[in-house]
Amino acid sequence: MNYQPNTQFSVFPPAIKHLLIINAIFFLALANPFLFYILTEFFALYPLQYGIMNIPIEGRSFYPWQLISYMFLHGSLGHVFFNLFALWIFGQNLENLWGTKRFVLYYFLTGIGAGIIHLLVSGSPVIGASGAVFGILLAFGMIFPNRHLYILFLPFPVKAKYFVIFYGVMELSLGISSLQTGIAHFAHLGGMVVGYFLIRYWKLRTNLE
Repeated sequence: MNYQPNTQFSVFPPAIKHLLIINAIFFLALANPFLFYILTEFFALYPLQYGIMNIPIEGRSFYPWQLISYMFLHGSLGHVFFNLFALWIFGQNLENLWGTKRFVLYYFLTGIGAGIIHLLVSGSPVIGASGAVFGILLAFGMIFPNRHLYILFLPFPVKAKYFVIFYGVMELSLGISSLQTGIAHFAHLGGMVVGYFLIRYWKLRTNLE
């Protein structure tokens, strides 16, 4: 893939900055009861068995735009904080390397793919940007495999590639065993799987540091 890395590193590149702002606005909007109803009824991602378009079941339906809109809704302060923190920490390196257009394309394709895989495997409603964020994490591990990460609960740094492998295996095991209900493990895995094939397709397989 041909790309032109940015000559100046930005801590808050355009896509990251706007995604942080939009997600924060949506999270604050959920505090309003009326907006909470509208957003959760029409913008969370519902499976097909809830009804297609204008044939709702239990008052909720699947709409195509939900494959994008669900990424901007979060269920708690911790949910939105950790997703946006990871998006910023890992995403800024990728957007500075790829450029904004390719980064945005990657982000939304991994998020859409994560939602589809979650619906196929789980069949339950889902919200949150976690699938796209896990796609970002996977990309960081593939492109910067030897970058050292300092994890709070570990006394030593861990290479990004090992961190990504660990998280992938953990999500797969938790998804299969269903040890933690209410967490969309297969959406997380879906984002990583889609991200892997996108990066392979773009031929970004070498250490670019």
